[in-house]
Amino acid sequence: MKYYLHDTNSFNDEKITELYIAFGFEGLGLFYTTLEKIAAQEKPIKTNVLKSQLKVRKKLERCWQFMEEIGLIQTNNGETYNIQLMRFSEKYQIKKEKTAKRISEFRERQTITEDVTHNELVCNAAKGKERKVNINRKDIERFIPPSQNEISIYISENKLNVSAQSFFDFYTANGWKVGKNPMKDWRATVRTWNNRNSAEKSAYRHPITEIFNKNIEEQVKKF
Repeated sequence: MKYYLHDTNSFNDEKITELYIAFGFEGLGLFYTTLEKIAAQEKPIKTNVLKSQLKVRKKLERCWQFMEEIGLIQTNNGETYNIQLMRFSEKYQIKKEKTAKRISEFRERQTITEDVTHNELVCNAAKGKERKVNINRKDIERFIPPSQNEISIYISENKLNVSAQSFFDFYTANGWKVGKNPMKDWRATVRTWNNRNSAEKSAYRHPITEIFNKNIEEQVKKF
């Protein structure tokens, strides 16, 4: 699991409040650190290993036992876990797999579409007749959507003022289209975003700067 967000309203949880009353911020620190260790592994951790990593000694051992008693953490067969976190991890994994599947299906559809030979009607102006011309899309350079990492590297190398995540999310959501047309060159589109951002930035002039410049102009006129 890449990251795990703590609940922002955790103090409304009765068990968390009990832990705070009994052990204060030290108890909360032990609990959330334990969650982060479990989240990093995405599976139950051997209890003795976890306690060793967190340096659980005599005082913290009482806190540990208290967390087990009220059900904030669970221990079974020598392994410690948190039920809520395990459920979150399962949902995260399912979502991750679905996203990977959608990207794979999208790229497969792109390949199939590009491999199809289509017929285009071309009007013969001289004879006033229509004839069919076969155009194989294999002759056209294939567009493969870039990964967010590829976009980040390109932006970094060219020192562009563009958010790689915003760019990736935007075009992933609209099927990698510019307007109504399929994208042909994502690098060119990144540069377009950069130019637009730079133009917007230069167009903005702070009111204080405007006043300062005006005062300078007035002083110059007096001379």
